Amino acid sequence: MMSKEEARLHRQFDRIGRAVPASSGFLNWIRQPSSRLVRIPLGILLILGGVFSFLPILGAWMLPLGLFLIALDLPFLQGPINRVSFWAQRKWTAWRRGRKARKGD
Repeated sequence: MMSKEEARLHRQFDRIGRAVPASSGFLNWIRQPSSRLVRIPLGILLILGGVFSFLPILGAWMLPLGLFLIALDLPFLQGPINRVSFWAQRKWTAWRRGRKARKGD
């Protein structure tokens, strides 16, 4: 049985898959329980890459994706990751709406 926070986390992965369709197959595979041995090291590498995002090729997108992957295996992180994700989505949407409103003026 999937917890409420875990279900929310999986919905976040589904949202990423819809936003970046090329990644949906990989994200579906990496979320499978059998992919745990790949998911944990990949999550750690993405977090480290996100920390060093000032270097070429590495980017800030790596940090949240790595945290999402790690949260699949660490239930105590699922709640905080979900809350921060929803907060960031609300801020992003508000920023985009404000920007559109300014362009319309």
